[in-house]
Amino acid sequence: MLRTAPRCVLLLALCAPAFLACATSTSDVRAARGAAGAQAEALTWSPHDVETLRAVGSAVIAPDGRQVAYTQVVPRTAWKDEDGAPWTELHVLDVESGAARPFVTGKTNVGRVAWMPDSKTIAYLAKRDGDKETALWAIRTDGGESRKVAAIEGTSISAFSFSPDGREVALVATEPLAKARKEREEKGFKQQVYEEDDRFARVWIAETREGAGAPRKLEVEGHVHQCVWSPTDARLALAVAPTPLVDDEYMRTRVRVVDSKDGTVLRRIENPGKLGTIGWTPDAKWIAMIAASDLNDPAATTFRAHASGTDYGTESIQPLPDEWEGAAVAFAFQPDGHALLVAAKGCETSFEKVNVANRGEQKTLVAPGVAIFGSVSLSKDGQVAAFVGHTPKHPPELWTMRHGDAAPTRRTITNPALEELSFARQEVVRWKARDGLLLEGVLVRPANEEPGRRYPLILSVHGGPEAHDSNGWVTNYSRPGQIAAARGFAVLYPNYRGSTGRGVAFQKSSQADPAGREFDDLVDAVDHLVSIGLVDRAKVGVTGGSYGGYATAWCSTKLTERFAAGVMFVGIADKFSKFGTTDIPEEEFHVHALKRVWDAPEFARERSPITYAAQSKTPLLVLHGKDDPRVDPGQSRTMYRHMKLRSQAPVRLVLYPGEGHGNRKAAARLDYALRMFQWFEHYLQGPGGEMPPYEVVYTKPAAVSG
Repeated sequence: MLRTAPRCVLLLALCAPAFLACATSTSDVRAARGAAGAQAEALTWSPHDVETLRAVGSAVIAPDGRQVAYTQVVPRTAWKDEDGAPWTELHVLDVESGAARPFVTGKTNVGRVAWMPDSKTIAYLAKRDGDKETALWAIRTDGGESRKVAAIEGTSISAFSFSPDGREVALVATEPLAKARKEREEKGFKQQVYEEDDRFARVWIAETREGAGAPRKLEVEGHVHQCVWSPTDARLALAVAPTPLVDDEYMRTRVRVVDSKDGTVLRRIENPGKLGTIGWTPDAKWIAMIAASDLNDPAATTFRAHASGTDYGTESIQPLPDEWEGAAVAFAFQPDGHALLVAAKGCETSFEKVNVANRGEQKTLVAPGVAIFGSVSLSKDGQVAAFVGHTPKHPPELWTMRHGDAAPTRRTITNPALEELSFARQEVVRWKARDGLLLEGVLVRPANEEPGRRYPLILSVHGGPEAHDSNGWVTNYSRPGQIAAARGFAVLYPNYRGSTGRGVAFQKSSQADPAGREFDDLVDAVDHLVSIGLVDRAKVGVTGGSYGGYATAWCSTKLTERFAAGVMFVGIADKFSKFGTTDIPEEEFHVHALKRVWDAPEFARERSPITYAAQSKTPLLVLHGKDDPRVDPGQSRTMYRHMKLRSQAPVRLVLYPGEGHGNRKAAARLDYALRMFQWFEHYLQGPGGEMPPYEVVYTKPAAVSG
């Protein structure tokens, strides 16, 4: 269910490390502290605070290594700002002094930040000065205003890549709407022909000089998702799917090398299965990628390289051994061709140096435990790196590292208020599944934990299942984390079998067994926390989104005797009908089910939560975006109706108009957080019984108001 980087936009809020989470302004924090001291102050954290925290979204270092351009994600405040998704600003850090300056801020959305070769000009995508479509803009760091570099009439640019000398830029954009079709839509004929009338993304080439003419389009077959210009010549590496369908993006995106002059295909790389990030080695002999190991691999986590063709052949290599128990996250190259790789290893990340041309030659530069890094950008000489990383005490921030440093150094403090707060203890825990498999997860213990006391538990299950939770920042609008801990809950994020971060074999280990051993792992995790004396067995709740929503539905029906409350988000209720309504049926078959539902209808019925609705005793709150293309909202309606008519358990369904597979807008996020905590507090800490009122209070309580 999870898209692999860099395309997992819809599931970011569900499966990726959380970053829009509990913080307030400094004045809010001080008002909440009172005279009770830092430890007691954690108890004042409110679900309302989930909307206020900023985060570093991306970071790119200049070729000369002196400055880092980074984006800052700025959430809107529900009830105060006009509703919508967060804003994204552009800031620049001086690496030597550590001083940061805002460059493009306010009500703006800056995307795809990159440096031009001169190390003095930052390019970015945005709508400015009345633009109807997203254009390519540039701003010099030594003064001046932004100027428009390129635009394509009638469509938005979604990605770009500069030629080695910066005189040209390749642009990725969807085909403009045909004039006739635009006229029809203006007259009200807005019908959609399902999976047939989507527009293809193409490549255009534009000159970057002022006054240049309109971009010229390359005739490239397929729908383009990524475009990276060769560092030495006129070739482009493209990630291309046969059609714009999401299923084709997941399962059939392949790499093509084309001539930027006329679009001629020079090399076809038939990478199997899912594809993540692509890039060139500095000498342009190899195209590196993070990709699936084969068609049935659930996630793109394998680092590999393919010769780029023409004078360099067609050889392909996988520098890391097959049995490597990790997951490639991001990479950059030193001038000599060595790859510097961010890797997930269980609940942590490391920084590795890999010889692309020599299989097995690998060196760990930064061991796990510093932070959870999600990206890396390297100066042209390979001596300075920039990262985005988070820890248990702060969401994503900018980090840098020079050659010879023992580890990266955090360079930004985006949320000063967090520096004044105390946090509940967070740690990696391990337990054995009933079949002996060793598993792990991230545990947030209750704030002010008292020895010998048992606490209610919220089991927060990640989606995918090809994803994993890391020991970093674990709180956002749908993930209870530190807010729950401050309210007297323990929270566990289990990396059940099928999770990433432990090698290909592990992420394949749940295939063809939905709701089988993978969800037994959840019960075994709870039993472990009960056995160590932390958790009250009678007060266990479960929540999660997407595949985590499926887990919640299963735990609330089939495993109802073990769970006292559930909060299900964009989850699966009926495996058979889910196949016919999702936009990724081929992905479901190749990397999860390994069988078609019509070939095994009884199995689909057996593994559907609605089959067990009649036996449910677990109060269930069901939440879903009304425009979800991944898991149709009909799944939640089905779950609600079966629970309502067949079980004795309380059930409530909440739908979010305008939201998809995860809530993006401030009001919907706040509503979700309030309802989740209301439900768990009522059934795990409060009186239980009848459901709490369906109305919630959106204004911040006076006790924590600034």
